[in-house]
Amino acid sequence: MVEEFIEKLRNDKFLTLETTPAHSASFTPIINRIKELKLHEKVDGFSTTDSPLAKLKYGAFFASLKLQNEFQKPAITTLTMRDRNKIALQSELLGANDFDIRTILVITGDPVKFSDQPKPKGVFEGNSNLLLDIITNFNSGKDLADKEFKEKPKTIYPFTVMNSYANNPKTLYKKMLQKLTHNTTAIITQPVYSLEIAKHLVEMFNDAKKESGKDGELVLGFFPITKLRTAKFLANNLPGVFVPQNWLDKLEIASKISLDEEFKIGFEMSLNLLTDIYSFHPKVHIMTANNFILADQLIGELKR
Repeated sequence: MVEEFIEKLRNDKFLTLETTPAHSASFTPIINRIKELKLHEKVDGFSTTDSPLAKLKYGAFFASLKLQNEFQKPAITTLTMRDRNKIALQSELLGANDFDIRTILVITGDPVKFSDQPKPKGVFEGNSNLLLDIITNFNSGKDLADKEFKEKPKTIYPFTVMNSYANNPKTLYKKMLQKLTHNTTAIITQPVYSLEIAKHLVEMFNDAKKESGKDGELVLGFFPITKLRTAKFLANNLPGVFVPQNWLDKLEIASKISLDEEFKIGFEMSLNLLTDIYSFHPKVHIMTANNFILADQLIGELKR
């Protein structure tokens, strides 16, 4: 299952959907919603987040296990440096490996200052590059201390993330080069809202692959915007994401007419861009903050 997933990533169209576990002791409602909409039949796999913004959520590894067991499709499991030291990181990777959880989204993690828990402490023994190095060691049959395992882990495929925009494109290129050098399988970008930016990212990535001499894939992130409030938040609060002014202008006009018009305009712009991006570079990761109805609408139109 995992190897077929990676083969599709490397040689075919590739479409994945993010799931965000809730502040709940059960992941079943999300499973049921995906099943009701038959979304598992329309995507190649899923991802699970790891307590984003340091807010307590159901565990990403367990969510991935439930998704894989239910739908027989891989789930890219987010693993942050924020909450675990080198021992815990390696221990979780070993346990997950035994259950065939082997596509891992490697991130440093959001600061604990955003947490909803009383005075948590961030671990941060390193950034995501350290976790990439741990996975490289695992794939050679050794732990971070170069001690050989009694039984070699099955191959782990690390995914990483990066911004989709920067005032100085050289910073994006440097990040790409760094992640490729540390053996990332694929980089998933933050949401893209311009075909021109998508083309520029792909061009930079191809150049970084040549310079690094490493293999890897670029997956373009996409988060649909159907509200002016969302567009303003992304434009004003996420410097690594660029929302074109014409999106803001059109949503501003539509919002003064009605909520339905605001959604209609946002959906049309989102779908048109997603279609253009997928036609140009058919490797896309869709994020909808668990709005699976919206995801189903977009993917349904995309697959026609």
